[in-house]
Amino acid sequence: MSAPALAAPGAPNPVLPAHSGPPIRDLFPALDPAGPVYLDSASTTQKPLPVIEAVDGYHRRHTANSGRGTYPWATRLTSAIEQVRADTARFLGARPEEVVFTAGATAGLNAVALAWGLTALDDGDEILYSPRDHASNVYPWLQLRATLAHFGRRIRLVPYRTTAAGEADVGDIAAKLGPRTRLLTVSHLHHVYGAVNTLEELRGRIDPRVAICFDCSQSAGHIPVDVTELGADFAVLSAHKMFGTPGTGVLFCHRRIHDHLSPFLPGGNSGVRVHDSALLPTAMPHRLEGGTHNIPGILALGAALGVLERIGIDTIARHNHRLTRRLVAGLRALPGVRLLPGPAHASCDIGYGIVSFTLDGITGTDLGFVLAQLGFLVRTGAHCVPGDTAGERGDTETEVAESDSVRVSTHIYTTDEEIDRFLACLTTIATEVR
Repeated sequence: MSAPALAAPGAPNPVLPAHSGPPIRDLFPALDPAGPVYLDSASTTQKPLPVIEAVDGYHRRHTANSGRGTYPWATRLTSAIEQVRADTARFLGARPEEVVFTAGATAGLNAVALAWGLTALDDGDEILYSPRDHASNVYPWLQLRATLAHFGRRIRLVPYRTTAAGEADVGDIAAKLGPRTRLLTVSHLHHVYGAVNTLEELRGRIDPRVAICFDCSQSAGHIPVDVTELGADFAVLSAHKMFGTPGTGVLFCHRRIHDHLSPFLPGGNSGVRVHDSALLPTAMPHRLEGGTHNIPGILALGAALGVLERIGIDTIARHNHRLTRRLVAGLRALPGVRLLPGPAHASCDIGYGIVSFTLDGITGTDLGFVLAQLGFLVRTGAHCVPGDTAGERGDTETEVAESDSVRVSTHIYTTDEEIDRFLACLTTIATEVR
């Protein structure tokens, strides 16, 4: 489906194609024109009506389990879930058997550690990671290291640096890739910096034995995500950050990795069989899907993918780019504002809907409280960045700023007028603080 044309700059409410009905903003019932301005879409997105109706419809009509019964209610749900799997695969440029449904992106990254790391890593192997990524892309590897140590296998976690533009430092990564590197993990779109990492500069230079893992929690639903183009072996999505509901996620596992995956959640529906009292894995993706599916969550994901397709990912990306540049330009003009690494420090014209900053004279937490009282909902604090986890210090000033900054994040339902109102409010605060 071709993407609809983006509304002209300054338009208060972009619209779907004429045959699709209402303006985009009207799809999101929680966004009351008389209510506060929501600027925290990197934390979770607002939910469109089709997603709300998918959850309500499951509980209101034909509630049953999937993959368990042969009666029509159950078989229809089984078919519906497999359709969402196929739709998700198409969304990612993957195959259905490479799509695993999880409880979220955090669960997906932990599944990589448990289903792959516990059995694939040997004593002395290394994982390259960024201490400034989201905790969900740091703590699972720390826990994996501790777990393997109990069994006499000691792996190394090797941190790599971040550039002033908020991107993974590919030069530092290249220098730290070694013969014992087995996993390189990176944020596709950083949750604080708003910088995109594709590792394209390293294509062809990474040993095939190194598995590459992308955290696509922020990018999915905001910019195009093609796992084949990224060269990903693993990738995780968070449904609630792409119009879906909490408690649902996706783990992409490239088929070349399948033979190295063991069931980490054995039980009903987990695709294992018993042979000589041992559990043997069977076909993917069910090998990693033990237990009952989050059926309403998966159905909601299917509805969310439908909304994203109708709007068009390219349209969303262009909209967020324009808002980001508008926001950065406004923040640069304010006294006392310090912009964290990200699009504001990049050498090219980029922007993906995430900007973080501090304001001299007031903590990020206090500023967030004041903004909320004035009708602007933003994220403050450390944003789930664990900081120094391997004894390697970076830019101290940046790390201090990260520990209590303000993050503004937008989506297709955010308008130019809302950004302008936010900047006007912040201007007043900045003047009064000084």
